[in-house]
Amino acid sequence: MALLARIGAFAGRWFAVLTLLGAVIGLLLPDQSAQLAPHVSLLLGIIMFGMGLTLRPIDFAVVVKHPKAVLLGVAAQFVVMPLLGFGIAHAFAMDPLLVVGMILVGAAPGGTASNVIVYLARGDVALSVAMTSISTLLAPLLTPLLVLALAGSTLPVDAGELFLSIVQMVLVPVVAGLLLRSFATKLVEKILPILPLVSVLGILLVVAGVVGANADAVLSAGLLVALAVILHNAGGLGLGYLLAWVTGTPESTRRAVSIEVGMQNSGLAAGLATAHFAPLAALPAALFSVWHNFSGALIATYWARRAPRSSESLEVTSEES
Repeated sequence: MALLARIGAFAGRWFAVLTLLGAVIGLLLPDQSAQLAPHVSLLLGIIMFGMGLTLRPIDFAVVVKHPKAVLLGVAAQFVVMPLLGFGIAHAFAMDPLLVVGMILVGAAPGGTASNVIVYLARGDVALSVAMTSISTLLAPLLTPLLVLALAGSTLPVDAGELFLSIVQMVLVPVVAGLLLRSFATKLVEKILPILPLVSVLGILLVVAGVVGANADAVLSAGLLVALAVILHNAGGLGLGYLLAWVTGTPESTRRAVSIEVGMQNSGLAAGLATAHFAPLAALPAALFSVWHNFSGALIATYWARRAPRSSESLEVTSEES
């Protein structure tokens, strides 16, 4: 167990590089990697179950004590990113499947690695955890509606089927993990150190499978999609920070909102695209998964060297009150 914990810590530190490795494997071994594509939904369910194991009821206390900050972040998550994805995809005159893929990335909840990035960036971790959790729980309702509204005129969208898929891939595993930790706390806490390894391996396999299934498209249109993904991520990070700044929140809150808005659960987007559309629709999600971990690492490195101008955080505020 100690060895697995050390491997898990290593995987967490090198998450971005390992995700890139998954993409490289997909390109070098496309036929073998493509065989993983039908199992993306199962892999995502395992990842989300692991996320549920890391949650506790207390993680949601910040929603009651500081609803304004949480509502701001979650609203930005489900408004900024879907509209950005829609706008960039149409500006680049993308294939209809890629348009749907960009919208799916934008309509997905917060990324599973965002909490770690916020911690490294000296942002408000309590807010970050609350935003990821709430956006994940809202995803079964909001993601299908957003995809239907923005992509329904591009390709047929079955919002009901999307809803059921997200419930199966996300809601059920997360709630199961949360309940298991509540009823078997000691057992779960023993395996918590190895959960980063499970998540990283899961994302690596998802990326390898999606890239392998789209190897030809990556080589032919990969640069265009990559540029769109970079703009999407940068826009989310920038607009998330700007919205938090305009509302007068502390610097630590701005950092958390910026990262939560900019980093998406691209694994979920890839799973939904593969299950309900075509492998090509999952390409933006695969590239986003690679890129947002690099950009997250870069912004965390930058902010880690600069203390927030206000040291106030939701955790500190709640303790003082």
